[in-house]
Amino acid sequence: MLLDEGKVVHNVYEIERFLGEGAFAEAYRVKHKFLGRQVIKVFKTPSNSTEEIEQKLSEAIILSRIGHPNIIRVFDAGILETNIGQCGYFTMEYVAGGNLETFWRSHKANFVPIHDAVEIIRQVCTGLAVAHAGKPPIIHRDIKPQNILVGYDAGGLWIRIADFGLAKKVNPLTLLASAAGTPAFKPPEFLLNVDSCAADVWGIGATLYLLLTDRLPFPILSLVDFSNGNCWKRPLVAASHFNAQVDSALDSILSKALQLKSGDRYHDAKEMLGDLAEWEPPSERLKKERRSVDRSKSALESSSPQSDEVSAEERVEKALKLAKDASKLTEAADILEEALNKHPELREKYEYQLRLWRRGIVI
Repeated sequence: MLLDEGKVVHNVYEIERFLGEGAFAEAYRVKHKFLGRQVIKVFKTPSNSTEEIEQKLSEAIILSRIGHPNIIRVFDAGILETNIGQCGYFTMEYVAGGNLETFWRSHKANFVPIHDAVEIIRQVCTGLAVAHAGKPPIIHRDIKPQNILVGYDAGGLWIRIADFGLAKKVNPLTLLASAAGTPAFKPPEFLLNVDSCAADVWGIGATLYLLLTDRLPFPILSLVDFSNGNCWKRPLVAASHFNAQVDSALDSILSKALQLKSGDRYHDAKEMLGDLAEWEPPSERLKKERRSVDRSKSALESSSPQSDEVSAEERVEKALKLAKDASKLTEAADILEEALNKHPELREKYEYQLRLWRRGIVI
C-alpha cells in the first residue's frame, strides 16, 4: 500500500484504513484534524515534477468548482510522500455506504428494486447533466458502479458521482487488468480513443442494465473479444427478458442509451434524464418480488476487498449506542448507513431512523 494505517499526513490527515484501489489510485478513509472523516485518493505512480502532478489533478480542480449535490465534493489536492515516493493526491467527502457495486451485490439473489435502480440513475443523470452543460463539457469517461457512491440523507437515497476524468489516458487494451467488468461500461468508440457526453451515456445505460438484470448488456468473453469489437456484434437482449418488472418504456430508454453509434444515443445526460423523469413504475408488476435467474451477482468479479466483516447486527447495535450521545450522531449515522447498504433487508426497519439522524434528530 502507498500509505500505512495510523500515519498522519501533513499534520492534518490521520490514515484510518484502506478502502480500495482502481487502475489509477488507492483510496483511504482519513480523519481530518478539524473536519472529520474524508477520503484521500493517492495516485499510484510517483511524479517527478509539479507540472505532472497538476496535470493529473486537473479534473479534481474542475470538480471542486462544480458544486452539485450529486457530484462528489473535492476539498484539497496536492503532493505527499508515500512508500514509493512523492505522489499526487486529492481529498473528497466520505460516503459511508460505499459504492454502487457494493449496494448491488448486497441484494444477492434479488434484483435491485426497480424504483431504487431508476432513482439511482436519475440522480446520476442529474449530476452529469450539470457537468455536460459546461463550456466545454466536462466528460466523466469512466461511469461504472465503482464510481457511483450510495449514501443517505434526510430524503432517502443520495447518489454522488466520483472519479471524473481519471480514465482519460488509459490504454483500452489494459482495462481487463484493472477492475473486472470495466470494459463492459465502455462504448465501441472507446477503442478509437473518442470521448464525448454520449460515451458517458453508454456507461449510464450499462449500469442501469446491470442493476435491472444482474447482467452486462454486452458481455466481454476475452481481451480479444473486446479489442476486435466482437462483443458488440452480439444483439442486445431486452432487459424485460430477464426482469418482468421492466416495461417497454425502460427497454426503450436502455436501447437508446446503448446504441452502438454515438450519434444514435442520447446526446447527453440531460436528454436521458428527460425520459427517466417521465417514467413511472408499473405498480402491478412491483407487487411481486422477482429474483435473478442465475441467483447470483456474477456479472462482475469482485474488484476490491470488503472493508470489514462486521455483521449487520453488530453495526446496528454499535450505531444505536453511539446515537445516545448527540455529539456522536454523525458517526452513528455513518455506521448505520454501512449496514443498510450492505444488508438491504434492514432498510425497511431502520431507514426512517437514519433519515432522522441525518437531520440531527434522536428519538
